[in-house]
Amino acid sequence: MDWSWFPFEMPHPALLWAGVLEGIVLSAVLALTALGLSLVFGVMRIVNVAHGEFYMLGAVLAYAVTSVIGGHPALGFTVALIVAPLLVGALAAASDWLVLKRLNYEPEATIVATIGMLYIIQQLSLEFFGPDARPVVAPFDWRIRLPWFGYSGYKFVVVGAAILLMIGVWVLMARTRIGLIMRATQFDREMASAFGIPVDRVFAGVFALGAGLAAIGAVLIVPVQQAHYLMGGDPLLLSFIVVIIGGLGSLKGTVVAALLIGLSDGIISTLFTPTLAKILATLLVAMVLVFRPQGLFGTRAA
Repeated sequence: MDWSWFPFEMPHPALLWAGVLEGIVLSAVLALTALGLSLVFGVMRIVNVAHGEFYMLGAVLAYAVTSVIGGHPALGFTVALIVAPLLVGALAAASDWLVLKRLNYEPEATIVATIGMLYIIQQLSLEFFGPDARPVVAPFDWRIRLPWFGYSGYKFVVVGAAILLMIGVWVLMARTRIGLIMRATQFDREMASAFGIPVDRVFAGVFALGAGLAAIGAVLIVPVQQAHYLMGGDPLLLSFIVVIIGGLGSLKGTVVAALLIGLSDGIISTLFTPTLAKILATLLVAMVLVFRPQGLFGTRAA
């Protein structure tokens, strides 16, 4: 077929496949991060602007833990994968008890409060971690041979781990007593409290779970990228884009939108520029807000 009329040079298949694979990896981590943001909004009905900083903190703690623990890189990484999300979740729960609970989870007040958390966490990370980007060694280094190039086997593990974690969250929400309590609290906070459900504890747990999922995503991706105190900005923006497109509070919508945004970002960033990918994602959000404000899988407010 004659493609001479096409205004751009057709990319080599290897470049296209590289963009697809990078997009799948981004989708997996983005789905985990956005899932935490969606859970917090779905159950607590608040927007956590500090979500990206919890992500950043997970990466920074992963670097700290792997730096302290010697030996094989897999040992330090495994410890970091456990310790970092637990510490970030504990910090989020403490923030909920000390700040958000005192504001009675008022939407406008919590937005301002989480903006304050964002700057506090960011500046503390700058003070103790420093301004430089720090690498974290991957737990293993082997490559899978594909038709045109070799690809990191660790990235495939990241995708598999993210899928397992998302399945685990779905099982928690849909098949356990804890999930039933969370859904009851989401449906009617006052009624749940009247039936003896400790709403404050549920909210603290949900806030911790959302932050912990963001931290896990950061620990998984930091061997591919690097830990930096300003790395929370892009995940926060993309998570908001995913949650808006998928529908606020919709877990299925979050996963589908993360796949859509991740693949498009990976392919467009590889073939063109990352800036163009962000522009197109923002335009897609605008179209969704105009034509379907509740998102692809969200429910329209009564």
